[in-house]
Amino acid sequence: MEAVRKRLRRRRAMLRVLLAAAFVAVAPSLALAATVPVRVRIIKGSRQGPPSVDPKLADLQAQLGSLAYQRWEQVGEQRAEMDFNKPLSIALPDGTTLELVLVAASKDTVTFEVKVPARKKQSRLTIPKDQRIVQQVAAETNGAAFFVTVRPWP
Repeated sequence: MEAVRKRLRRRRAMLRVLLAAAFVAVAPSLALAATVPVRVRIIKGSRQGPPSVDPKLADLQAQLGSLAYQRWEQVGEQRAEMDFNKPLSIALPDGTTLELVLVAASKDTVTFEVKVPARKKQSRLTIPKDQRIVQQVAAETNGAAFFVTVRPWP
């Protein structure tokens, strides 16, 4: 009976060593998966003036063409490694703040909450890996409005 107990203790000890080694091997990849790289751009759409698209927004031209504005310019850009449930604050040109929060991620999609607390505006958006969203974040004033475009894994 004592020999059986010794063998069980050795097996448990060996199992603990193997589990610890497996954790050490996997821990770096878990740490990498804890953040998602994101490119956030603030853009201004305007109804006044001749139609034009800022060359920095060439990759968005198809999406922007379907909106009711004819002039588009990029007024800000930020890249970040986003952590889950930690807001990324971005100042908008009108003096308000946009908060972007990463709430979920899988290998092919991410879900963000987009908030503009001063306007009590909040949206939840799920974005596939090779896509981006364009979301209006400020009401139109004098024929112009501000939008945010978010692209995970840029």
